[in-house]
Amino acid sequence: MSKKVVAGLGLIAASMFASETATAQQAGDLFVRARAIYVAPHESATTSIGGTVDIDNKVVPELDFTYFVADNIGIELIAATTKHNVVGVGTALGASADLGSAWLLPPTLSLQYHMPVGNNSGIKPYVGAGINYTFFYSEKEAGGAITDFNLKDSVGFSLQVGTDIELTENTFFNVDVKKLFLSTDAEINGGAVTADVKIDPWIIGAGIGMKF
Repeated sequence: MSKKVVAGLGLIAASMFASETATAQQAGDLFVRARAIYVAPHESATTSIGGTVDIDNKVVPELDFTYFVADNIGIELIAATTKHNVVGVGTALGASADLGSAWLLPPTLSLQYHMPVGNNSGIKPYVGAGINYTFFYSEKEAGGAITDFNLKDSVGFSLQVGTDIELTENTFFNVDVKKLFLSTDAEINGGAVTADVKIDPWIIGAGIGMKF
C-alpha cells in the first residue's frame, strides 16, 4: 500500500514539475505589439569646434513583431521613427546654438530568450540582444550661420529586457526597455564643421500585444 502511495505522490510531483517548467512560448508563435516608446538619447560628441551636443527626447508610437523560431527563442523586429532637434553646447558657435534636426529610422533585429514559466503564470519575462541599422533622413539645417546639416547612416547594436503580462489567452500587456549603442558622423556647412556623435538612446516602451 505504501509503495502505491509513494508512486502516486511521485506522479503528482512529476506532473507539478512539468507544469511549472512548461514553455512560455512555442515554436511558430507570432507576437505583434503596438507600443508607445519614450526615446531618451544619452548623447556626447567630439566636434571640430569644441563643445558637445544636446539631443531632445521624444515619445512616439512603435510596432514590433516577434516570431518564435524555437520554444522560448524569438526573433524581434521593431519599426519606429523619431525626429530629434540637435543643439551645439559650448562650441565656437556660442554657449548654445541650434544646429538642425533629423529623422531617425533604426530598424532593430533582436534575438530573444523568453524564460520558461508555469502554465498558470501570466508574467513572461525575456531578455535580448540585437543589431540595428539607423537611417538618418530629412535633415534640416537650423538656418542663420548653419547652411547645411548632414548625418551619416550607421550600424549599432542593442540590449533589451522586458516582460509580457497575459490579459487573455491571446492578448497581453508589454513593458520593454532597450539600450541602443548608436553613433553617427555629422557634417555642417559642407564639412566645414564635423562631429563624431554618440546618441546611445534608452528606449522605454509599454503597450498591448496579440499572439497569433
